Amino acid sequence: MAEAKRRYGCPRIYVWLRREGWSVNHKKVERLYREEGLSLRRRARKKATAVPRIERPLPTEPGRWYAMDFVHDRLVNGRRFKCLTMTDPYSKEVPVIEVDISIGGARVCRVLDRLFLTRPLPETVMLDNGPEFAGTALDAWATQHGVHLQFIQPGKPVQNAFIESFNGTCRDECLNEHWFLTLQEAQLVIEAWRQEYNKERTHSSIGDVTPMEFINHHHNRPQAVQESTSLAVV
Repeated sequence: MAEAKRRYGCPRIYVWLRREGWSVNHKKVERLYREEGLSLRRRARKKATAVPRIERPLPTEPGRWYAMDFVHDRLVNGRRFKCLTMTDPYSKEVPVIEVDISIGGARVCRVLDRLFLTRPLPETVMLDNGPEFAGTALDAWATQHGVHLQFIQPGKPVQNAFIESFNGTCRDECLNEHWFLTLQEAQLVIEAWRQEYNKERTHSSIGDVTPMEFINHHHNRPQAVQESTSLAVV
């Protein structure tokens, strides 16, 4: 498992083992993990000056609020490409990662139109002040569809910490693990990783389940509560 998912770490591998049916204690997993020398080498990060954090309202159900941003990478020949990333902070689902050489404001709108053909529109989308987001195209789209665009302060990426955290995971577990020969290969590999992220990768913040399991449980919960209430009345 550590060979297949080199950046998962011991806690996530323990959850994976339990989901596969292994009745194993976490202490044993940690001991074997340490004895095999599998501990992850932490990648150096820039130390930022501590600043007061702004409390922001959090969503209370899936699909009400999304965060968007861009991640950049290069092909083997050095040509740069962009990834438009989006995540739901409540369920951790990643509904889309759009990969191309250039993605402008009009392209962002087309991606959103395609995405929200099959799901309800959100109340809020949080994003930074990049030209793709701050231009007239996305503003017109948001006005037309009644979606609030919540921009963070310039130079304060911590205010959009959910997407920044996901972007770090995407780079750590996907982009840094592959050499992309062509743009088409990058699109296929990144889309396969997105599917795995939603359907197979567990998250401790939502109870060590996958985003899709969490969403399905959330959607079925009102029905289950209603059925149990009806039985109690009978």
